[in-house]
Amino acid sequence: MARDGTPLLLLVDDEPAQKRLISAIAGRAGWRTIFARDALSASATLSTAEGTHIDAILIDRWNKQHPLSDMIDILRQRRPTLPILIITPHDDVSHAVEAMRAGACDYLTKPIAPDRLMAALDSTLDMSESKSRELRPLTEKMTAPLAFNEIVGSAPQFLAALAIAAKAARARVPVLIEGESGVGKEVIAQAIHAASPRYRNRMVTVNCGAIPANLVESVLFGHERGAFTGAFERQIGKCVDADMGTIFLDEISEMPPEAQVKLLRVLQDGEVQPLGARIPIRVDVRVIAASNKVLEEEVREGRFREDLYYRLNVMHVSVPPLRIRKSDIPALARHLLDRLTEQPGMRNLGITTEALSLLMQHDWPGNVRQLQNVLFRAAILCEGPALTPQDFPQIAAQIITRAEGHPRLASNQQREGTSITLFENNGHIRSLADIEADIIRLAIGHYRGRMTEVARQLGIGRSTLYRKLAELGIDNAA
Repeated sequence: MARDGTPLLLLVDDEPAQKRLISAIAGRAGWRTIFARDALSASATLSTAEGTHIDAILIDRWNKQHPLSDMIDILRQRRPTLPILIITPHDDVSHAVEAMRAGACDYLTKPIAPDRLMAALDSTLDMSESKSRELRPLTEKMTAPLAFNEIVGSAPQFLAALAIAAKAARARVPVLIEGESGVGKEVIAQAIHAASPRYRNRMVTVNCGAIPANLVESVLFGHERGAFTGAFERQIGKCVDADMGTIFLDEISEMPPEAQVKLLRVLQDGEVQPLGARIPIRVDVRVIAASNKVLEEEVREGRFREDLYYRLNVMHVSVPPLRIRKSDIPALARHLLDRLTEQPGMRNLGITTEALSLLMQHDWPGNVRQLQNVLFRAAILCEGPALTPQDFPQIAAQIITRAEGHPRLASNQQREGTSITLFENNGHIRSLADIEADIIRLAIGHYRGRMTEVARQLGIGRSTLYRKLAELGIDNAA
């Protein structure tokens, strides 16, 4: 970070209006911005004393006569691990694909949404020098919400969470969703809204952790003109925007105490008090909150209001991490690949059984979001018809390192999440073919794709195994 603790953004752009817009949005997220006109001047800036403190580069303008990959390569020569973000036209993702292949970590499209830019900048701060350069969250690029019956997962803990969420959708009470970062809390929140009586109205999403603490009240509840220095216009808050619909408050544990008091009033009385306003605004809004921290512990430590916690925790959904439901990885990987390849500039790809076996051996500390990002990077770089283990070198290296350092631990972790679900959501027994397919997938993962050993342990011939793979739709290029 910059020497004063403020993160520093290098914006490559030569358009004054766009520079002012981006620097203003970045400022709201707590960033300081410096500028460069092109790749050469940006490279020169990186070699200066101030350049050594830059935390991210945002490229909004480049010379069309030179490939974007060349520009990124110039910057990478100076700072190989520095996060690079790209801004592309809304209807042209080809430059984004080119940038990703060249080493960019994420892209944004014009017109730039302030929340999206602030979240992207916030995400770059999570990239430490010791971490592999996974792509950042891509859920905003795959925006179509899923219904409950479209959410992939059959592990018992996950099905239990979905069952509670489905019940919550039909009620009119607040919902608290807890789980580690990347487990899919927003996906479940979207499904709750889509299955609720409010589905015809908006669901407004606010990431409380991506907004500077001094702006949270203004963003959520609005302000009147002149309410504070810089309040040149009246602003409608997100709670009013979500009237008759749903507001989803992500990372609610990061909400400042003053905003917690006002949110409690929204829940108790259905009233929003904008900054500088004398009369409150009546609203009818359903609140869904999410936290990657255990809010009950935050209450005990005095960091979160107890009365607000109990107001939010009327319905509680606890989403399990991916490492304890590894049996869901094959279906999840195929589903995410299908959604990714629907994006402009992407092509249809399969994934081999050996690759799925490799993915099932990883612990996935970033959960489903990390799996999605890894698949996206692999899909961009893959030149064959299907993803193979060779397309996941970083995952393979991490698995080998873990196995060499902790062989017994690695062996135990391979067994996590390998339960077989016998019942459907409606309580009926699953079909024998579906159960058999799950057993074969688990065996392939457990024996790391060694098909002779899989057949021997299952008590069937190798030719019979391959016939079953074809019949059940889990062949090598599935």
